[in-house]
Amino acid sequence: MHAYRSHTCADLDKSNVGDKVRLSGWVHRVRDHGGILFIDLRDHYGMTQVLCDPDSAAFADVEKVRSEWCIRIDGEVKARADDLVNSKIPTGEIEVFVREIEVLGASKELPLQVFGDQEYPEETRLRYRYLDLRREKMQENMVLRSDVVSSIRRRMWDREFKEFQTPIITASSPEGARDFLVPSRLHPGKFYALPQAPQQFKQLLMVSGFDKYFQIAPCFRDEDPRADRSPTDFYQLDLEMSFVEQQDVFDTIQPVLTGIFEEFGGGKSVDQEWPQISYKDAALWYGSDKPDLRNPIKMQVVSEHFAGSGFAIFAKLLEQEGTQIRAIPAPTGGSRKFCDRMNAFAQKEGLPGMGYIFWREKTADSVAQELGIPVKEAQAKLKSGEVEGGMEAAGPLAKNIGPERTEAIRQQLGLSVGDAAFFLGGKPKAFEGVAGRARNVIGSELGLTDENRFAFAWIVDFPIYEKDEESGKIDFEHNPFSMPQGGMDALMGDPLEVLGYQYDLACNGYELVSGAIRNHKPEIMFKAFEIAGYGKDEVEKRFGGMVNAFQYGAPPHGGCAAGIDRIVMLLAEEANIREVILFPMNQRAEDLMMNAPNDPMPDQLMELGLRVIPQD
Repeated sequence: MHAYRSHTCADLDKSNVGDKVRLSGWVHRVRDHGGILFIDLRDHYGMTQVLCDPDSAAFADVEKVRSEWCIRIDGEVKARADDLVNSKIPTGEIEVFVREIEVLGASKELPLQVFGDQEYPEETRLRYRYLDLRREKMQENMVLRSDVVSSIRRRMWDREFKEFQTPIITASSPEGARDFLVPSRLHPGKFYALPQAPQQFKQLLMVSGFDKYFQIAPCFRDEDPRADRSPTDFYQLDLEMSFVEQQDVFDTIQPVLTGIFEEFGGGKSVDQEWPQISYKDAALWYGSDKPDLRNPIKMQVVSEHFAGSGFAIFAKLLEQEGTQIRAIPAPTGGSRKFCDRMNAFAQKEGLPGMGYIFWREKTADSVAQELGIPVKEAQAKLKSGEVEGGMEAAGPLAKNIGPERTEAIRQQLGLSVGDAAFFLGGKPKAFEGVAGRARNVIGSELGLTDENRFAFAWIVDFPIYEKDEESGKIDFEHNPFSMPQGGMDALMGDPLEVLGYQYDLACNGYELVSGAIRNHKPEIMFKAFEIAGYGKDEVEKRFGGMVNAFQYGAPPHGGCAAGIDRIVMLLAEEANIREVILFPMNQRAEDLMMNAPNDPMPDQLMELGLRVIPQD
């Protein structure tokens, strides 16, 4: 018999009754039923109930074991009585009577319990991650991650992509985030960098003549952490193709991701149609370049209804250049209680409030207030038809702008009795983020967001440049390596009108994919950087390897990268990305388990020619 096990803890069933078996695993829990000891023995594959009574020679040793001890048992498989069968587990029809036990690894008192659904502080979970990972949900998440990566590889191979590994130690290259620098011992005072992405290398692969490349690539960025982003490293499905246009990239990655979400999405529906929405329209309709299309709400510009109106705040605001008033429709949100809740939300977001109008059936109270008559008299007038019933607009805004403008807003937004609308104004970039978050809250609270669906959308036509309002300087707003739509001709006009062949894929409010058709022509690249204030010498210094390569017959090429961690987070229905990463950092980019970052040894610093300057 094998030294540790003849079967896993998920293998045994009624066909094994009478067999002599050997199992190894962890003590999930111990129960004493009238002197008979029951142990739920757990390994990676499942659970088996083992038991021992005082007649067994192993009883004294079994009495000593505690939760999370690692043990080996030899025993005999027996059938459970019919009324004791546990149909929830594959081994529920049998149990193993212990004849011999060996403690493979005893456990100290546990800082967190593996059994049960207790919640523990994140600091405790990360410090003892090896225990946290024993929990059933964490085991499921990590197996899901492995299976997703395996499936992605198979799907890419099936599409004739070749998998290559690009360097981990490379040159620093500003790509939108801070680099992690690595000091060189052989070249004192100089530094390598960990790659933020394989961006330049994968483009060089296309210049090298490889037509379709992919890898499951580690990426390193010194970023501020968020719930959906790791502060140090992450993995992405990285791919690049030669001789392609934007639609070719879409047509390549869509079936891969559709298949992944259908295979691992737990039965949720997966949208087959992925609309292409311009960056400009996404900001207008959804207040975000990663919209959640499970929520049907679309925002609209309603400035004309407030210009010169009795609502002075919006009317004066619209006198300033570049301002707008936007409405967030809220079907079924037409109650003062809900409107007050959303107003409170806006105040938490740092705004003085959020204007609103809601539509309701005309009431005797409102008629009485409008006509200055008693409520009973108003009731009589409504009943007799002397005062017309039907719908009325309510809320402070409705009173200020009057019924004609209010009705025009209602018709534009397609709203009716029981609905509401919320309003934000100013320069769009200043309020779009809050408007987008408000849209999400409204959709969620009113039950408009379809939680049983994966909804995808390509965001396209990103602007390449932006202007700093204070300095007036033109700089890159998005990826500087994207081919401008219109090529060199587009760069001869207004920079703020130049759009790039750049695209993101949004799913359920998260950015899953980012990519572009690359700027592979040196003369266009130099001009693009010149507009942003970077001279030819600086471009050659920063990106010399790629610029030089493009002078030797570079093919048109493009690609994208899909975030593995974020995909698994969505599939696992987790709100925090650390729930799908084996050994993540905490919010302060610290590894509490391995005590990183830590202080280097003096001899290490001497070898590198470095000195640490104490921080005040």
